[in-house]
Amino acid sequence: MRVRVDFDSCDSNGLCALAAPTVFEVRDDDYLYVLQENPPQELWDEVTQAATACPKLAITLEDQ
Repeated sequence: MRVRVDFDSCDSNGLCALAAPTVFEVRDDDYLYVLQENPPQELWDEVTQAATACPKLAITLEDQ
């Protein structure tokens, strides 16, 4: 799985970071950072929840 974020749509609200804190992080500069673009399989459920939680639908998950 590969995580993609449309940063033009993202408003960095942090809902994804709450769902998958080892994959997403909103830093003090109020920008979202993807910590693991290719997360291990054991995190896929969290990452899927994070993508679903995004109100802007800015997160897409691609098969590799």
